[in-house]
Amino acid sequence: MLEIEWLLSFLLLGAFVGFMAGLLGIGGGGIMVPVLTSVFLQQGVPVENVIHLALGTSMASIIVTSISSLRAHNAKGGVIWKVVKKMSPSIVLGALLATFLAASLSTVCLAVFFALFMAYVSVQMFLNRKPKPSRELAGNVGLFAAGSGIGAISALVSIGGGSLTVPYLTWQNIDIKKAIGTSAAIGLPLSIAGTLGYLINGWASSLSQGLTLGYIYLPAVVLVSTTSFFTAPYGAKLAHQLPVPVLKKIFAILLIVLSIKMLISVM
Repeated sequence: MLEIEWLLSFLLLGAFVGFMAGLLGIGGGGIMVPVLTSVFLQQGVPVENVIHLALGTSMASIIVTSISSLRAHNAKGGVIWKVVKKMSPSIVLGALLATFLAASLSTVCLAVFFALFMAYVSVQMFLNRKPKPSRELAGNVGLFAAGSGIGAISALVSIGGGSLTVPYLTWQNIDIKKAIGTSAAIGLPLSIAGTLGYLINGWASSLSQGLTLGYIYLPAVVLVSTTSFFTAPYGAKLAHQLPVPVLKKIFAILLIVLSIKMLISVM
């Protein structure tokens, strides 16, 4: 039976993640993984499985927000479907294979990789660095290679890929709004492939709590997805009223703090 404090924790986490995603256009993996790790440790999940469960649960939770974001951007004509079709196969392949790598890595290794990647994202966000458009869109081979890397790294840290896909597409002379919309579309196959991979790789694991499918804790997925779906539009509405550059810097610091806390908790 899911106790009330955990139920509320998942609902609040989803509400915060959805709101920040709508406000700043940032996926929730950077917040969800450290918070879920703390919650799962308190629920008695073994340390050797806790990051894997947090990654899989976070990835599954991203599916719903990916669908919502995709629909919104597509309605405004912000998705370049030609790029989506060319990159999606390699995105799926990279994400799926990365989950097999994640399953073979220790909790500490995954936590260190996650923290280092979030440090990179936080610095970019804090300094507001953006790549300058300096080349034309890559061919099929280039897009396939980029998609494989984006899919793999995204699955290892459980994000929708926006922090990698948007800069990559912007660098190749794609308008920032279309880069964001295209990234949102790519995030759907990425999150589905990552979720499937964590489900398969965690199938044989013996986790203490019930209601899990592989490395996916179903109550958290349902509750986080539900509240994030409803709070994301509110964040988007306030994006033009609140000081977003300042909030991005605060959010960047929060990512670093949560990542460090997660590292300490699993060591």
